[in-house]
Amino acid sequence: MALKPCCRILFHGRNSAFYGFPSPKCHLPYTNSQSSFRFNYAHYPKLYSNLPRLSGFGCVSDRTRKPFCAPSLNWSQSRVLYRTCNGGVGRDVHVIRRVASDVFNYSTSIETVVNERNFERIYVQGANAEPLVVERFDKDESIGRDEESRAEDDGGNVNKDNSKGLHTAGVLNSVKEESAVEKEAWKLLQNAVVSYCGNPIGTVAANDPADKQPLNYDQVFLRDFVPSALAFLLKGEAEIVRNFLLHTLQLQSWEKTVDCYSPGQGLMPASFKVRSVPLDENKFEEVLDPDFGESAIGRVAPVDSGLWWIILLRAYGKITGDYTLQERVDVQTGIKLILNLCLSDGFDMFPTLLVTDGSCMIDRRMGIHGHPLEIQALFYSALRCSREMLSADEGSKNLVRAINDRLSALSFHVREYYWVDMKKINEIYRYKTEEYSTDATNKFNIYPEQIPHWLVDWIPEKGGYLIGNLQPAHMDFRFFTLGNLWSIVSSLGTPRQNKAVLNLIEDKWDDLMGHMPIKICYPALEYEEWRIITGSDPKNTPWSYHNGGSWPTLLWQFTLACMKMGRPELARKAVDLAEKRLPLDSWPEYYDTRNGKFIGKQARLYQTWSIAGYLTSKMLLDNPEIASLLYWEEDYELLEICVCALRDSGRIKCSRGAAKSQILV
Repeated sequence: MALKPCCRILFHGRNSAFYGFPSPKCHLPYTNSQSSFRFNYAHYPKLYSNLPRLSGFGCVSDRTRKPFCAPSLNWSQSRVLYRTCNGGVGRDVHVIRRVASDVFNYSTSIETVVNERNFERIYVQGANAEPLVVERFDKDESIGRDEESRAEDDGGNVNKDNSKGLHTAGVLNSVKEESAVEKEAWKLLQNAVVSYCGNPIGTVAANDPADKQPLNYDQVFLRDFVPSALAFLLKGEAEIVRNFLLHTLQLQSWEKTVDCYSPGQGLMPASFKVRSVPLDENKFEEVLDPDFGESAIGRVAPVDSGLWWIILLRAYGKITGDYTLQERVDVQTGIKLILNLCLSDGFDMFPTLLVTDGSCMIDRRMGIHGHPLEIQALFYSALRCSREMLSADEGSKNLVRAINDRLSALSFHVREYYWVDMKKINEIYRYKTEEYSTDATNKFNIYPEQIPHWLVDWIPEKGGYLIGNLQPAHMDFRFFTLGNLWSIVSSLGTPRQNKAVLNLIEDKWDDLMGHMPIKICYPALEYEEWRIITGSDPKNTPWSYHNGGSWPTLLWQFTLACMKMGRPELARKAVDLAEKRLPLDSWPEYYDTRNGKFIGKQARLYQTWSIAGYLTSKMLLDNPEIASLLYWEEDYELLEICVCALRDSGRIKCSRGAAKSQILV
């Protein structure tokens, strides 16, 4: 029998929260239904893609009468779907969602059937239907606000042991008095907070009151919110981060299309905006309107959004001590969907993720298509996070095994083939080409003439770095800061390589830091190379924006990398440098010129992640014990995992020995 979603399909659980957001507090009669059913989303993809619509409720207001909440009837639309009730002052009429719809909460059970190469089959059990109940009651805005905003997991019982760290960061930071610059930054960050149905949900990308054309800078970007989230977590304010994680999880299953084509299930949006949508002359409702790339410049789906979401989810648990969020079944399902998308088999022969140009922080054409380092470092981090957070059950065994295999293969591949120092460059300089065999030294047929002239004189004797990209017959020798920093944070690089990266940054301080840290990449594309590779992009002109511009938001990642490697003095030097200019320049998005002297010609002012990057860096330096929760040490057990099958013929060789040799300091 085919299942067809309709307004009477409601899911029953221990409480009436959908994806963990509780419905208004009330007392209402209900009758238990003993009927239950089990359905396979692999067989009903249409039903699964419409799950958020089952909640189907919007914050509806009548401007001439009294506000009330009513079920949404726009289930057939693909954009304005996810809505929750938000009561106002006075007498409210609430449609109580006895949806019970913890479709993905503790009241239900999700079994993921994972094969060696397929992670798509997800089952949900135990859904009972109950009718909607409408109840009128008087509501005082000041009563019960705290109770309604408090998270209620597992029927309202939160593990006290997991919550012990909730206010640790706030207590630690309260010891040190904030400077005038920090106070200003916190005020600006608070002003950038976006609310949805009365609860904080994120921060806008930029909040310049003088900007008459905000474009999409008035939206909440997933990658941009990460430094803001860490700043709030370190301050002891976890509610906004929790709301952000759960609401963006809701958006994961939405329909997203570009000219009638839909990308893979599990994709996270690049950004979203809270909109007030009029229903008729006197009524409106708040909705979340996500952008999966269908509105972005270039129409590129964000590969990094889901990876950042997983990384932030782990950080939330580590800093707050509240692991109940990541243990929720809906969150576990979200993790698995992202992994399913990333671990899907394709045509690629490499363990790195194959992506298009513009699918990460560098979101315009910059010649990074293929296997850019930034995505590989975030992918590696997300895999390590997922392995920590996935519940230990039968449904996750094969998935964890696949994660371990990919981690082992990915770390070996990047450490072996992306790394360059003086020794490796000299090796490439003497490469033989057109080698046809499994024992070839020049496995990717790299031509020695690809070594750029600037690199020979630029790279220091005692430093090195991971190149920006690697493809057949192509090595992108540019230094991309985010990928290298995150390789240190996640231990994608070996301890020796991580140390060498910081040595290079210190040795080339004027090139990579200059008057404002930190260059997003070095060097810039110029002249004919700029015209060919960027398509004469007027925004990515040489030493501007993504093409060699300086981005203050990278401070927090540089700080974290320095603290991991025992070099906090480098981070303090960079933070002090930025602190002198950022407030005077109104916290711009990026800086231009070779040394970062000028504010970017198209940079937005009061850029939120510039503000948050500075605040997070300051707090990380003040609280090294908390900073240690956010990075990973070398996983020596991972090196024991054989990433290839050993055969008597020797045609397929084990990388274990080579990987082990890379960890020597």
